[in-house]
Amino acid sequence: MIENITVNDQSSIRIGGEQVLYFDPFNIKTQPHDAGVVFFTHSHYDHFSPDDFKKVANENTIYVTPADMEKDLRKAGIDTQNMITMKPGEKGQALNIEVEAVPSYNLMKPFHLKKNGWLGYVVTVNDTRIYVCGDMDATSEGKAVNCDIALVPIGGKFTMNVKEAAAFVNEMKPKIAIPTHYGSIVGKKEDGQEFARLVDSNIQVVIKLS
Repeated sequence: MIENITVNDQSSIRIGGEQVLYFDPFNIKTQPHDAGVVFFTHSHYDHFSPDDFKKVANENTIYVTPADMEKDLRKAGIDTQNMITMKPGEKGQALNIEVEAVPSYNLMKPFHLKKNGWLGYVVTVNDTRIYVCGDMDATSEGKAVNCDIALVPIGGKFTMNVKEAAAFVNEMKPKIAIPTHYGSIVGKKEDGQEFARLVDSNIQVVIKLS
């Protein structure tokens, strides 16, 4: 599975396979229009970018979104028939992909409030549970997620920093951890290597940011 995962800027993630999944498309350079499902974690511009998600979408694309973003998608021209809205803790399916909605929020910062109902997602692809955290701190709900692969923000300021993210992953104990949300707007590219150094040796860290 790991070779099918691509990380672009911020938390812009692509998972290839029978159904191509995108999470928070941002700074997309080409126009593949290959998305089976596009997931949005929250409405900030570097996660919900109509100019970018329209480059990966096609007429059959399904959109999975926090419930409070329905109006944003409708304003961007997305028909509600192509939309699946979710609230924290809910489970569902999108094109036969199992989806679990995990609350994604800050603990002591004002940027991502719990009351907004913004989300991370656990998707099951080829019997592999992949957790895309969204923008968050080390929440109790996140620590409780059981997954094989975790894509975790490490850039600090708006999310966990490197040390916090490593401690979070060490408590979660996924098989593989992939750092995200660093190296452009926040965080240095070198943060990925520091994260890998701090993560327990029995967890494989894969750095996807080029």
